[in-house]
Amino acid sequence: MAREDSVKCLRCLLYALNFLFWLMALCVLGVSACLRDHLNNVLTLTADTRLEEAAVLTYSPVVHPVVIAVCCFLIIVAMVGYCGTLKCNLLLLSWYFGSLMVIFCVELASGVWTYDEPMVQRSDMISLKSRMPHFGLQRYQWLTHAWNSIQTELKCCGVIYFTDWLEMTEMEWPPDSCCSNQYPGCARHAHYNDLSDLYQEGCGPKIYSFIRGTKQLQVLRFLGVSIGVAQILAMTLTVTLLWALYYDHKPPDPASPDALIQTHSPAEDTQMPSHSHPRAPEAWANTPANGLTQFEMEQLS
Repeated sequence: MAREDSVKCLRCLLYALNFLFWLMALCVLGVSACLRDHLNNVLTLTADTRLEEAAVLTYSPVVHPVVIAVCCFLIIVAMVGYCGTLKCNLLLLSWYFGSLMVIFCVELASGVWTYDEPMVQRSDMISLKSRMPHFGLQRYQWLTHAWNSIQTELKCCGVIYFTDWLEMTEMEWPPDSCCSNQYPGCARHAHYNDLSDLYQEGCGPKIYSFIRGTKQLQVLRFLGVSIGVAQILAMTLTVTLLWALYYDHKPPDPASPDALIQTHSPAEDTQMPSHSHPRAPEAWANTPANGLTQFEMEQLS
């Protein structure tokens, strides 16, 4: 009875852990998808600079294709684990344990291999100005799109200040993506009427903060550690459940006392011949040696 309660408790814990695997894997995929678009724009602006190397070192552990593939595989493994726990199938649970072990080793190796502190300084932000003269050119549409996306998402303008556009390009006013309220010609209107309609902070410090790490990156790191801890716990519970299920399916040992008791059935007692029971001593005492009864002896006398 106690073993049945233990198995039921183990199954409930594995159900909860598999649900957490689904939830955390989906969260990692969603946050990584949001970061990838923003990261691609940053990498476009920082191409061939130290900033690009720092951004890759910081975000490759969480947006690397291997990590994305592992999260997708983890969802499938959690489904197999759920089915194996539901049906108490030894084969599915064994495959579930082996898959969790492989995923954990891949995650650990990826984390150790890609762990490195980015070497970047604020002075490196000045190198972003070299990307500004190509803004708006026909053959640099990808760079124009990256600048517009960065300035809109980070709510910034230029590298240090919005006047960087006037110094580094032949433009008379900043791009429209520098406006807090964007519409065609908003930057021209703000330049001649109200400069407060333009973002006053440069994109350099914000890109530097992004490379050093964002809240989304911290969330991904927390989820990665949580998934690893949950995997260790799930593997421990799976081994315990496998042992309990194997013990239940294991045939009893014929040499054990329990097996001997179980092999002896009451039906065998009923099938024993009547001559196997010894005769009572009193009956033998009342019977003469020649086999005659006392009444017969009196008649003969």
